[in-house]
Parts: sequence; structure tokens; C-alpha cells
Amino acid sequence: MSSLAKALSPAVREIRILCCQTGPASAGTRQFITSHYPTLKQHNPDLPILIRQAKGTPARIFARFERGQEKHVEVEGLSSSDVASKLSQLLNLS
Repeated sequence: MSSLAKALSPAVREIRILCCQTGPASAGTRQFITSHYPTLKQHNPDLPILIRQAKGTPARIFARFERGQEKHVEVEGLSSSDVASKLSQLLNLS
């Protein structure tokens, strides 16, 4: 079971996923969205998870925490499982 298949800490206020809708470097991120988003949203129904796709956008994931603190990770060129691992590290789940 993925570490993302559970309720996240209430300190996590928002997750934003940015990627290119056609670029090969964002393929793993798009696959991550298709495979992990439903489970992540099911376990965290009130958490805003924003997906922004724009041509030429490098794949990145931002997390906003309490008191407006933001962190991000670059996920350009990674596989879906590597993207999940990076998100887990960003959210301190690993």
C-alpha cells in the first residue's frame, strides 16, 4: 500500500501539481495523476489538490502547509513511482 493511501496531516493545506500536458518529461507526472489522484482524494476529501497543465511547464509539485509555508520538488523526467516517492518525501511521509 502506498504511503499516500491514507489521510495526510492537517498541517498540509494544499497540493499543487504542475506539468506539461504533452511533453515526454512530464509523462511520469501525468501517469501519477491518473493512478494516484483518486486514492489521494478519497483519503483526503477536503484537501485542495490542484492540477495545472500548460505547454512547456516543467513538472513540479508544491505543498502549502500551516502558516503559509510552501515547499516544492522537481519531478521532471521521473517515473510515476518516483513522483509518488518525491511527494511522500515532500510531505514527510517516508
